[in-house]
Amino acid sequence: MNPKFTIITVVLNSKTKLEATIKSLSNQDFKDFEYLIIDGGSTDGTESLIKNYTHIITKYISEKDGGLYLSLIHI
Repeated sequence: MNPKFTIITVVLNSKTKLEATIKSLSNQDFKDFEYLIIDGGSTDGTESLIKNYTHIITKYISEKDGGLYLSLIHI
């Protein structure tokens, strides 16, 4: 598969908003994309939610990170 574009969602403990995003993408008529979710180590059930949407999620990565501001310092 060579998708025309990639959609990336970065999330941390935002299960409800993530589900709304996933449902929105799932309802699109255009399907020529890949969907990546990068999770900062959520503890609110995000991972179990993602398992329900494997038909639309191309790749899921979950690992503890330093957060946005710490990451910007290292740029």
